[in-house]
Amino acid sequence: MTGPEPAVWPPVPIATARLVLRASEARDRAAFVALFSSPEVGAHIGGSRPRGELERAMPEVPGRRPGLFVVERDGAMIGTVTLDRRDAGPPYTGGAELGYLLLPEAWGHGYATEACAAALDRFADAFPGEPVTLRTRTANDRAMRLAAKLGFAEVERYEEYGAEQWSGVWSPAAPSG
Repeated sequence: MTGPEPAVWPPVPIATARLVLRASEARDRAAFVALFSSPEVGAHIGGSRPRGELERAMPEVPGRRPGLFVVERDGAMIGTVTLDRRDAGPPYTGGAELGYLLLPEAWGHGYATEACAAALDRFADAFPGEPVTLRTRTANDRAMRLAAKLGFAEVERYEEYGAEQWSGVWSPAAPSG
């Protein structure tokens, strides 16, 4: 499946009540290193990476690719939201897969819900009718609650990485008229 063109996605920054979703910039590099070296974040994505390794390997402008939004609060990066295009086939329904990571200090404030909802709205405008998949471990209570808040419907549960996984799908409302 072909993805959105880099010049088109993200098309323009998205402003919410408290956040801005935008393309990554060089000033975000330290926050990307902190995000991927965080043991708390790593517990949900298969492990963190050593800070020194990330400092050496991280490009000057990390995360510069179609489908990745930096989540910014008060001028500083607090995480990312991704919408990666996927071909159909288990556990995907085709369309895109939603992903998100926030720095631990940003947890518990509703930022993930706000950022993901805004990204889903933008995706629905850009790609009408395309479904979006979300996958998480069933033991990740916060991710399961977020999936429900965003309107994802369970498609299946399966075993992977030594734990029960959950896959859900979100479909934008049909255009009216």
